[in-house]
Amino acid sequence: MQHDTLGNPVTAMREPTLRAVDDFVDGFLAYETRAEGILAAADASPECCIANVYAGYLWMFLEAPDAALHASKYLASAELASPGATRREQLNVAVLRAWAADDLPEALRQCELVSDEFPRDLVVVKIHQYFEFNRGNSPEMLRAALKVSHVNAGTAYLHGMTAFAYEQCHLLDEAESAARTALDLKRKEPWAQHALAHVMLTRGRIDEGAAFLEGMQDTWTGLNSFMVTHLWWHLALFYLSQGRRARVLEIYDRHCWGVAKAYSQDQIGAVSLLARMELAGIDVGDRWRDLGDHLAARAHDTVLPFLTMQYLYGLARAGRAEADALLNSVRRAAELASPALREVWQEVALPACEGLYAYALKNFPAAWRHLSAASPRLIEAGGSHAQRDLFEQILLDAAIRSRRLGVAQQALELRRSTDRDGVPVNSALGRVYAELGLPALAERAQARAAATVLRHPD
Repeated sequence: MQHDTLGNPVTAMREPTLRAVDDFVDGFLAYETRAEGILAAADASPECCIANVYAGYLWMFLEAPDAALHASKYLASAELASPGATRREQLNVAVLRAWAADDLPEALRQCELVSDEFPRDLVVVKIHQYFEFNRGNSPEMLRAALKVSHVNAGTAYLHGMTAFAYEQCHLLDEAESAARTALDLKRKEPWAQHALAHVMLTRGRIDEGAAFLEGMQDTWTGLNSFMVTHLWWHLALFYLSQGRRARVLEIYDRHCWGVAKAYSQDQIGAVSLLARMELAGIDVGDRWRDLGDHLAARAHDTVLPFLTMQYLYGLARAGRAEADALLNSVRRAAELASPALREVWQEVALPACEGLYAYALKNFPAAWRHLSAASPRLIEAGGSHAQRDLFEQILLDAAIRSRRLGVAQQALELRRSTDRDGVPVNSALGRVYAELGLPALAERAQARAAATVLRHPD
């Protein structure tokens, strides 16, 4: 019996195939491009059940309407090889089968079976967390990781997965401890770096967070487009708070947009960063045009609500006609979605999309009305706290622009509790206090913003 890099038994296979399987397992957990080699290995070894399952998983992470179609070839090969495969490999086939069929309850059930019987199968634990992340179920993300912690204490990846789950549960002390444990075990553990950046952002440790990510850049090698662009995206958030406008624009142009322009995560990261820059008063030039050209293919993409909301805003902000088509697709999804997803489409994603569309068209009262209805439940659409904060920032700006200044003042001061000297929040407060006839408070807010800029020259 052979074993993979984590010690899981695998059906006997040729040595090159086993190396590709190990590269997928380790590369998938490390967010490295070497995981993609599993596609060629599966093509060369259709008789290898787990190689074909992993190739199917890779295609499903395309997060596109045709992902299941691409995965179907590998699922068929895995099904044919399944009778001679190990129990763990057969359960992995069942996970892929359910995922490709968009049967989330069954996919989650199969993930539980895998971790019950094979707690070292961290690929499936990671996929389990992904499913829960996409529906905002942070406690289940945490439970999935803690459930297998007893046999993975020496594995950095598990601590990184646990750290992010803790952070999404607002258990920040535990998140930081787990992230640092992971980094002690393996400094080049990007998911742990990412989790710690979340903690520092949430706690308003802006300068520390920027310095931390700057100090980790030497480890950002061999990463897939999502992970490398996302780490730079997080660094850009710290720079935005510091008022380093030129540096944020440079990150967008050199590191955030342009690695894999057709990929879902690269696209939403670019939408989010461009929107945040504009909310901070930065002139982004014609950058929406290029992004809109690549988003045009998403005109009917309702694979995941969280992604669709950002595609729609990007298309609308770019002035693309596909924004109208996508909004109509969201309306249809709200009517036709499966029972497990219908409520989130109807009661969260649809009003959020209506609000984002209205905001992009400068209909600020309508944007406020729709987004304020969706805001309390946005977590159900998925995404992280930091990612969903984009929608809260747009809602806040809609409040300011529709003259709901009392509401805006309250929201801005709450934001300042975790970003005390941030340039965007204090600049906005200065304008709001001036409009409210509170010049002394306006001057203090503007002074805080100016002092932060002076401390952090580009």
